[in-house]
Amino acid sequence: MYRYSLFLICIGLFACSSPEKQEPAEAPASRELDFTADIRFLRTDQTQISDIKAAVADTDELRSAGLMDVHSLPEDAGMVFLFDNNRTRSFWMANTPLSLDILFVNSDMEIVRIHRNTTPYSQDPIESERPAKYVIEVNAGYTLQHDITEGHLVEFNIDSTE
Repeated sequence: MYRYSLFLICIGLFACSSPEKQEPAEAPASRELDFTADIRFLRTDQTQISDIKAAVADTDELRSAGLMDVHSLPEDAGMVFLFDNNRTRSFWMANTPLSLDILFVNSDMEIVRIHRNTTPYSQDPIESERPAKYVIEVNAGYTLQHDITEGHLVEFNIDSTE
């Protein structure tokens, strides 16, 4: 009986002991962005609403990467995608951990569609529905916080010295 009791005590102590400390899993590496564009959001009367610094995606490789694997974005920052033509666009959030507001902008620099609070990692298409030559991504909530709406205008200056 004594052995059996000692055995149960040992089992109980072993079961209640904390598991071995495990090393935390390494956080996925976050891509660093180079913010070389200044983007201004304007009302239709040309008065400025707000402005951000933006990373520029102007090649197929940069456009494909977008904000994938970017785990934090300053409040006043984003990314601008430059395309050669004005046509309907489709984006997705695959491998993108941030919720974003995505603004589709036509060749006249008018915001033609805004998708707010996109779902991180989603593979569902996010459509412009109207022709767009530029796409701007900002943190989710930015467009509501600054009262940026479809029909507003955009202008940008890209530092090309790099």
